[in-house]
Amino acid sequence: MGSLSIWHWLIVLLVVVMIFGTKKLRNIGTDLGGAVKGFKDGMKDGAAPETPPGPNAQVTNNAAADKSTIDVEARQKS
Repeated sequence: MGSLSIWHWLIVLLVVVMIFGTKKLRNIGTDLGGAVKGFKDGMKDGAAPETPPGPNAQVTNNAAADKSTIDVEARQKS
């Protein structure tokens, strides 16, 4: 039992296409490509994606620009 020739691979490919169909195989390929791209981007960055600044930071920045704004902090009821 030697290595598989090109004809063996073509028959296997034909059987796979007949079982799954071209649309499902295309979707699997697209999903796999997106996953690989996301993994490469994550490895290139080397860190977790940054979270956007919270609403407090945005209010503070606006308050600094507008002197008539009063900056307060809400407390929860106990």
